Amino acid sequence: MRYSLIIAIQLIFCTIANAQIIRVGAKHFNESYILGEVLSQLIEQEGYTVERKFNLGGTAVCYEALRGKAIDLYPEYTGSLAEEILKSDKKLDHQSLNEKLQSDLGLEISSSFGFNNTYALATTPKTAESYGLKKISDLQSADAMTAAMSYEFLKRKDGWENLKRAYQLKLNPAGIEHGLAYQAITNGKIELTDVYSTDGEIEKYNLFLLQDDLEFFPTYYAVAVYNQSLDPKVKRIANTLNGKISEAEMQAMNSEVLFDQKSFSEVAHSFLVRKKLVTANATNSTSGMWTDIADKTWTHLGITAISLGLAIAVAVPLGVLLYIFSGISRPVLYFVGLLQTIPSIALLALMIPLLGIGRVPAITALFLYALLPILRNTTTGLTSVDPILRKVATGMGMTTLQRLRFVELPLAMPSILAGVRTAAVITIGTATLAAFIGAGGLGEFIVTGLALNNTQLILQGAIPAAMLAIVVEFLFELLEKALIPKHLRT
Repeated sequence: MRYSLIIAIQLIFCTIANAQIIRVGAKHFNESYILGEVLSQLIEQEGYTVERKFNLGGTAVCYEALRGKAIDLYPEYTGSLAEEILKSDKKLDHQSLNEKLQSDLGLEISSSFGFNNTYALATTPKTAESYGLKKISDLQSADAMTAAMSYEFLKRKDGWENLKRAYQLKLNPAGIEHGLAYQAITNGKIELTDVYSTDGEIEKYNLFLLQDDLEFFPTYYAVAVYNQSLDPKVKRIANTLNGKISEAEMQAMNSEVLFDQKSFSEVAHSFLVRKKLVTANATNSTSGMWTDIADKTWTHLGITAISLGLAIAVAVPLGVLLYIFSGISRPVLYFVGLLQTIPSIALLALMIPLLGIGRVPAITALFLYALLPILRNTTTGLTSVDPILRKVATGMGMTTLQRLRFVELPLAMPSILAGVRTAAVITIGTATLAAFIGAGGLGEFIVTGLALNNTQLILQGAIPAAMLAIVVEFLFELLEKALIPKHLRT
């Protein structure tokens, strides 16, 4: 009896441990997706439930998500942690980096996965020969080159501005999405770009990497980074990758996804099986394309509907109040208009320290964007009502509320619905960017497609989003016919 009780208690505790959800993040580029999948499948092998929070913008977004406990761990690079997170002025070895992360930020890193994925500047062999380029310092005499760098690289502490200063370069590169840079350089649209040294495209397109002769770039050993409070067992799981991935193996995995059209899950699983870290039958089944599109469309529609519904619930009553108390309408409309001027991706990023990642910050940002057209059209519609009709209604003995209900709001309804209609279309389009903060939806296809330079994936997100916008336009036409008398419709 006592033995059976002990077994039962152990089973209960094992079930609780195994039911624990571990949220694994990843940045929005090919290699990070693969490493995120490798970590996820290793953790799932031990019985944990894993939530994948991929497509999380760049280093800053992942870091804020980790600090805010929106994710539990994600793959990162030692150079990025030292330069971007700690803003260190000196190069730190693995132990020093780990100690500083623990003491300053309460973070911790695993052992190195084995490979160093450093930044490099790449060009084609033909361009290198024509400009006489072998090392980065040779760019001092090549200021006529057409260069484009990834957006993150342009702004990083270990990126372009400090590199330009260290090498005394005169080039002024444009910004470009990392996944699109390879197509641009092979098509001759640009002559120089930044790359990650383990990118699969380097060998595929026979690119020439310039030697970092001043050793500007630090080492970027791949690690898992997590809060010190993370379950010790999960930390040990992450450390099983110690020295397991070489530069050649990582480049090969990147190539499999890019050119063999394999999924991140398949490539990660094959690697783990080869290394005997998971059993061969422990692969995750992936849903079909149409099921995946339907799921993401439903998520996209949910985010849009909630944010639009909240905006209507706030903006229409507020518009009525601004009409009644017209003295405060101008500053309020200016303030709401100011929110509209903030770039959508910037607004989403600003939400992370406050609300973390996922649907809540995405819905909040979309709600703020939807306010202006509804609010402005509500106040405009009400103030545009013929003053004579107001006087007639007042002369009939109507109160202010009765006049609003029976005269002004019905007459303003075309303008109000036009504002809601505009807000709905804007929200559907802007919601695709919510994928950068882990909110899901059709933007996941677009973001992943950009990272892989995969037009099919981009279209899988863009076409359903456009179809949603068309359907919403059609539904609002029907709604206008139902709610607005024919003589008031234009």
